[in-house]
Amino acid sequence: MLHYLVTERKRWALTQQQVAFLLGSKKGDKISRYERHDRVPHLKTALACEAIFGVPVRALFRGMYEKVEEQVVERAYLLHQDLEHRTDLDGVKNRKLLKEMLARATKKPNYQAV
Repeated sequence: MLHYLVTERKRWALTQQQVAFLLGSKKGDKISRYERHDRVPHLKTALACEAIFGVPVRALFRGMYEKVEEQVVERAYLLHQDLEHRTDLDGVKNRKLLKEMLARATKKPNYQAV
């Protein structure tokens, strides 16, 4: 899974121990596991990485974001189909959100528009 944690750490000449310290940990073991894809960071850790490097979480952990986005898009497509015949205000709002979300995703390869 593609991510840029190690790239950013090295760009700023930080050791794993230094990043761990900034994240509130005592050892660099966790950082090593994140960099090797052996461990998925908790949201708090991912947000802290964004604060440290100034890179959005979805860019810093790009591969993970793309995988999650793909799964959400698949479910959104199914939900949109399920809501297709609703004409009440909530149904209209639901479909509008889903359509906008799918439109954002379809700007990338491998997705089909609704």
